Amino acid sequence: MKRVVGLWIDHRKAVIVAIVGEGKEIILTMKSHMEPHVRFAGSSRSKGNQSLEATSEDMRDRRFADHLNTFYDEVISHIHEAESILLFGPGEAKGELEKRLESKGLGTRIVGVETIDKMTDSQIAAKVRQHFLE
Repeated sequence: MKRVVGLWIDHRKAVIVAIVGEGKEIILTMKSHMEPHVRFAGSSRSKGNQSLEATSEDMRDRRFADHLNTFYDEVISHIHEAESILLFGPGEAKGELEKRLESKGLGTRIVGVETIDKMTDSQIAAKVRQHFLE
């Protein structure tokens, strides 16, 4: 049975729209439970605390990356059987997931990666239908 997937993703949420067989549509929304990642462009650290703050920031960045990788793996567990995968979303998450899919041997199934701003679940489903069914 043919299964194609369209996936809108950012660091906080993924909306997976699977089209199975002759057009049966399944929509799954997943939350990452991720807090916004705060990056400091130029920090005004005092000389004495610089290494302590750098270590703290490095640990925060590592936790952020680990949490995202867990989220991406959970998303992949829901789409790994798809024959074709369309990725889209507003920020860096779609590219990060694309690299993760490639590292798991699923890169050849990606049929497109597009930058698209916020969308409702209905708009996401319509875009996936339009891409795969029209």
